[in-house]
Amino acid sequence: MFNSKKKTEETAAEEVKKAPETAPAKEETAKADKSEANSNPAEKKEPADIPALQKALESAKSEAEKLKADLDQLNDVKLRLAAEYDNFRKRSQREKDAIYSDATASAVTALLPIIDNVERALAAENASADDMRKGVEMINTQAAQAFEKLGVSSFGAVGEAFDPNIHHCVGTVDAEGVESGAIALVLQKGYKLGDKVIRPAMVQVAN
Repeated sequence: MFNSKKKTEETAAEEVKKAPETAPAKEETAKADKSEANSNPAEKKEPADIPALQKALESAKSEAEKLKADLDQLNDVKLRLAAEYDNFRKRSQREKDAIYSDATASAVTALLPIIDNVERALAAENASADDMRKGVEMINTQAAQAFEKLGVSSFGAVGEAFDPNIHHCVGTVDAEGVESGAIALVLQKGYKLGDKVIRPAMVQVAN
């Protein structure tokens, strides 16, 4: 019995001795766990990648410079096109004016012989009626030839069907041998240049 009590006391003493040694061990373990927790990459903020940011900035700057160069090139193209269009407009206007001037000169040139003969007829003194008639007939022939050179043709003749697009009716008359609705009398010939009517014919239409 004495021996049993002694063993119990010895066991308790051993546990007391072990207790101080166990506490520091637990404390060290806690510190180690805390240190591991602080070193966890998931919880630790990584420092900024300065070289990568610099590279991205340089790339953005290069792209901006390229876009600026493209914009400057487009502006140059726009200015050139505007200048070319302005030159084209002015050149077209000059050509248009030149065409009108050339056409007028061509018409006047074709009509000059007629004017010359009219002046000669007026300058003739003591001309007979027969000579005057021949002179007028010659002038009329020259006028027809001049119009032919210019591409101008006359229209409007008795018996033609009336067309309000090219004929101007100033009245109706009874006319033998002329169908109803046809031209019975031409008061003034019409003229056209190609398909363009210069002057409609002034006519009277048969009833």
